[in-house]
Amino acid sequence: MEKELVFGHQNPDTDAIGTAIAYSYLQNKLGYNTEAVALGEPNDETAFALKKFGFKAPRVIKTAANEVKEVMLVDHNEPQQSVSDIDQVTVTHVVDHHRIMNFDTSMPLFYLAEPVGCTSTIMFGLYKHFKVEIPKNIAGIMLSAIISDTLLLKSPTTTDRDKKAVKELAKIAGVDYEKYGLEELKAGTNIASKSEEELIDLDAKSFELNGKNVRVAQINVVDLPEALERKEAFLKTMKDTANSEGYDLFMLLITNVLDSDSTALVIGSNEAVASFEKAFGEVKDSEISLPGVVSRKKQVVPPLTEAFK
Repeated sequence: MEKELVFGHQNPDTDAIGTAIAYSYLQNKLGYNTEAVALGEPNDETAFALKKFGFKAPRVIKTAANEVKEVMLVDHNEPQQSVSDIDQVTVTHVVDHHRIMNFDTSMPLFYLAEPVGCTSTIMFGLYKHFKVEIPKNIAGIMLSAIISDTLLLKSPTTTDRDKKAVKELAKIAGVDYEKYGLEELKAGTNIASKSEEELIDLDAKSFELNGKNVRVAQINVVDLPEALERKEAFLKTMKDTANSEGYDLFMLLITNVLDSDSTALVIGSNEAVASFEKAFGEVKDSEISLPGVVSRKKQVVPPLTEAFK
C-alpha cells in the first residue's frame, strides 16, 4: 500500500500536530501506511506537550505531491489553510471540528466533522469505535490537544464529550489533567522572546468572507497589559503584512488564559473594519476589549462571517 501523509493546518497548534500523530497511529493499526507530518514548526506549547509524552516533532513539509498521491487531513478542511499543493493530491480522509468551506473533491472520501471543542475528542471516539487501544503517549498528546483547544475546558466550545475524553485520556496518560493543563497552557504564553512577526504568524488562519481576505491571529498570555505594551509594534507589523499579503482585515486576538478574556487589535480597509464593528462594536485606536471571547472558531469567525455578508 502506498504511503499517505497525515497533517493538520498551517501554523499548527497542539490539536493540528497532536491529532495528526494520533490519527496516523490509528490508521496504521487499521492497515494503512501513513506518516504524520506538519505544515510548520511546533509552537512552545506544542513542543512542551511533545516532550512531556516522548514525541519528536513531526517533520515539516512544504509540498505533498512530490512525495505522495493521497493525503489525510485533520483539524482543517479549507484549502487556504492546507498544504500549498493540496489541489495536486487526493484527499482520502478528513477529521475536523470546524466549518466546511471551499472544500470539494472529485472522489468519494471519509469525512467526519463534529461540533466539539477539539479534533482529538473526535479521534478519541474513533479509537473507541474501532476498538483500538490508546497507548499512554498517544493519550497524552490527545489530552494536550483538548486542553489547548478548550483552554482547559473553559472555552465556550467545550462540550460534555470533551470533558469525558479529558478525564479518560488523563487516566491512560497517568497525569492530573488540571495540574498538567495549567503547565501546558503557561508553556505557550512566553511571548517576550519572540518578535512581532513571529507572534502574528504563530497561530493564524486566513478566511475568505464574502470575497474579502480576512486574517485572524491569536496569542495566549498571562499578562495582558505587558503584551499591550507592544501594541504599536504589533500594529505596524500587521499593516505591513496585510499590505504584502493582500489582507482586507487583520485581527490579532490577545487572550489571557487565566481569566478567559481577550483584547483585539484590528487593522484593515474602512469597509472591512466597519464590518468588524458590526460584529463586535466600536474599535478605538485599533483596539477593542472582548470580555469572555477566547475561541476563534466559535466566537470570532461566525459573527465575522455574518457581518461580512
